[in-house]
Amino acid sequence: MQNLPKPIILVVDDDKNIGKMIEASLRKEGKYEIRTALSGEACLNSLKESIPDLVLLDIQMPGIDGLETLKQIKQMDSRIPVIMMTAHGTIERAVQSMKLGAYDFLTKPFQRDRLIVTVNNALLNSSLRKEVDELRSELKNKYAFENIIGQCGGMQDVFKTVEKVVDSNVTVLIQGESGTGKELIARAIHHHSSSRSAKPFVAVNCSALPESLLESELFGHEKGAFTGATTRRIGKFEQANGGTIFLDEIGLMSPATQSKLLRVLQEREFERVGGNELVKVEVRVISATNKDIEEAMKNDEFREDLYYRISVFPIKLPPLRERKEDIPALIAHFIRKYNLQENKKIEGVSADGLELMMAYNWPGNVRELENAIERAVVLSNGPEIVANDLPAAVRALGEKRIYESDKTLAGWIEKLEEQALRQALLECEGNISKTAKKLGIGRATIYRKAKKYGLPMVKN
Repeated sequence: MQNLPKPIILVVDDDKNIGKMIEASLRKEGKYEIRTALSGEACLNSLKESIPDLVLLDIQMPGIDGLETLKQIKQMDSRIPVIMMTAHGTIERAVQSMKLGAYDFLTKPFQRDRLIVTVNNALLNSSLRKEVDELRSELKNKYAFENIIGQCGGMQDVFKTVEKVVDSNVTVLIQGESGTGKELIARAIHHHSSSRSAKPFVAVNCSALPESLLESELFGHEKGAFTGATTRRIGKFEQANGGTIFLDEIGLMSPATQSKLLRVLQEREFERVGGNELVKVEVRVISATNKDIEEAMKNDEFREDLYYRISVFPIKLPPLRERKEDIPALIAHFIRKYNLQENKKIEGVSADGLELMMAYNWPGNVRELENAIERAVVLSNGPEIVANDLPAAVRALGEKRIYESDKTLAGWIEKLEEQALRQALLECEGNISKTAKKLGIGRATIYRKAKKYGLPMVKN
């Protein structure tokens, strides 16, 4: 196992004796690489050469003092943790350094144990912050518009539209059929926001909870508000404070909850269920629905005033049947995903399998396509997904579309013959004799037809 590099600690103090004492104390731990500097200027020059994992910095130094050095360190890289070292008479300046971004301060003379604990805590805190930054970066890349599969004109228009609203605070209503990727777009908006991406993204499925529980889920409740409310509960709006709340299937929200939501959007405040205290929040609301909201308003099923509040910026996602040019790229993406999950090495899709998937209309949209590929990866025994690995609905409707597309009876019969022979060869594992017996025709005919259609086979 390869040894991890030791954290680099830069000790900055104009007093050589104190610097050597600190260096010796840290070296005893045997897990740090120690560097030293005798002035603020030397510290800053050292940082230009390489960035340490931690700086121990004296406040009182000739030339550039500790506070000015701290400012310049933070300008160079705000993530570098700095522990200030100060004598008793400069505690006030040490507190000032905390406001400038120092992690902590040590008052001279300090005990070795106190030094080691403070150093370890600073390094751990820095490591955790780096992990959070990396995860945040991964999320941003995951939800980058260029990484969301959608090369068709309709999806490119969606991306261009969304880019205009990421740094705005306006409410967004995403409309589209089930499975078109509404939550994916909502997350992309959040993770591209310069002011909200570091704050929570909280998703609520309004159709998954009964009305009595949805209000509590959204706004929280006080202890004793109803039977079973044994403690105070913080609702999703409070959890999302400063960030984004995503209200999926908002079209199914009850009129009573719609009324309370309208007040939150207007006043940016609410009361928990069973409470009297006003809770103020600053949160961006993104809603989504596969329901025709305008039709629901005509039927008095959805408040008109709420509709105009949630749809300041409407986005319409096209169904998969209107963006079929994206299907091959989506298939490749899902094969990679489920190869990893299932430890498979599927290389792609056979020509007939792809033909069926391109012909099928995908009423469940991208979600249905993903489910079909997951199933096919599990079932496939070869290097590629074939027609027989696909769900029955895809095979049946796809084949129907293929046959209807042929202009002549001869073409229709030829296509049917190819599909029947392909299926029989699959069931007989390519064996010509078994296939001939199954179909009731001669081996020579099987051989000739299989060669004509380019079907895999073995002689016996």
